[in-house]
Formats: sequence, structure tokens, C-alpha cells
Amino acid sequence: MLESIRANANASQLNGAANNANTDVKALVKDAQSLLSAAASLTGNKADELRERGMELLDQAMGKAGKYQDQAVVKSKELARATDVYVKDNPWRTVAVAAGVGLLLGVILGRK
Repeated sequence: MLESIRANANASQLNGAANNANTDVKALVKDAQSLLSAAASLTGNKADELRERGMELLDQAMGKAGKYQDQAVVKSKELARATDVYVKDNPWRTVAVAAGVGLLLGVILGRK
């Protein structure tokens, strides 16, 4: 029971981190797009500076996305391990839940 609570906590942390990552990356990409759009209308040194800054922001976004991806992989492996332990400790309960879900899906899909 304690493992399932931990697994739920890990899943909610993973969802929160994914939402934060999504917001951060979108903000960085939006800033980079606006800089690159402004640079497109300019020429000379100012345009080069804006393009360079836009590329730096895109690199930051890619770095953050990679970092969050690595964190998501680690958390999902932890969640899978916790689920595996729970299933091994409670095989009959797991079978009963799986049968219940299957029955529920069968009823729902059978009506349509």
C-alpha cells in the first residue's frame, strides 16, 4: 500500500515537472522566434546580434528539453520499478483490478 502511495506521488511529481518543462521551453522558443523575426527585418551588425541571441535562446530551449527528458526517463524507471514491486507483492489484487478494468472496457465497447 505504501508503495502505491509513493508511485502516485512520483507520478504527480513527474506531471508537474513535465508541465513546468513545457512552459519553460515554450517561453524560450517564443522569445527566440520574436528575436529572429525582428532580425529578419534588420540588416548589418544589429541583425547579426539578434540572430545570434535567438540561436542562443533556441540552444537553451533544447538544453532544457534534454534535461527534462532525462529527468522524465529516470522518474518513469522509478515508477516502473515501484509498480513491479507492487504487482509482485500483490498478484491477486493486480489480477482482480486488471479483470475489472477489462470487464468495464468490454461493457463500454459492447454498447456501441
